[in-house]
Amino acid sequence: MERPNAMSHLRDYLKQIIFGGNDGIVTTFAIVAGFAGANADGVSQVGALAVLIFGLANLFADAVSMGLGEFLSSRSAHDLYRARRLRRVKAITHFPEAEIVSLSETFQHKGLSPDKARAVSEALTSSPQLMAEMLLCHKHGVQPPEDDNPGINGIVTFVSFVIFGFLPLVPYVLREADDLSLSLSVAATLTALTGLGILRWTATGDKPSAAILETVGVGSACAAVAYLVGWLVGG
Repeated sequence: MERPNAMSHLRDYLKQIIFGGNDGIVTTFAIVAGFAGANADGVSQVGALAVLIFGLANLFADAVSMGLGEFLSSRSAHDLYRARRLRRVKAITHFPEAEIVSLSETFQHKGLSPDKARAVSEALTSSPQLMAEMLLCHKHGVQPPEDDNPGINGIVTFVSFVIFGFLPLVPYVLREADDLSLSLSVAATLTALTGLGILRWTATGDKPSAAILETVGVGSACAAVAYLVGWLVGG
């Protein structure tokens, strides 16, 4: 039996890493960009300490919120799947013919002949739970969540949010706040978004240009909106 490696774990939690990382980057850069946009002379009037206090407060508060939100979302998805599967199992037990027809039609749409589709569907009635999972998967596109751990999902989202979200604040940890600090924060933000794009490319095998440019583009658009709002409010 093949043991899971780092790449398989990356694929398993890619959604949480990308979601948490991108939101963390945008959240903390929004603080930096908001301060910069609200000051005509840049962030030099604010000071690194103020940027760090607001940035770190938002970083950890939002990271906890995101992690718990992912946990609750995953738990809700599990509960919903189990409820839908139970309803299907009861329907298969009490009204097997209707479920056989439904699954047979699904198999025919996927290329099986009517006779084979009917035969496979009838055979699956001997295992109502398996048949229910087949119906949910192939007819409704719902995957079983048994291998999905809500607690781990929440932790991965939290950690990704904190790690990637801290990067835009690094210049304000290392130096006093000035116009160069903002430029360095922009560079750190783009670097973090590029890193997320590379992770996505590595895990999915998509074209690197598409994976990286899309990730950087979406994050940059969010950051630009944060700066614009700060400029409009503070201007």
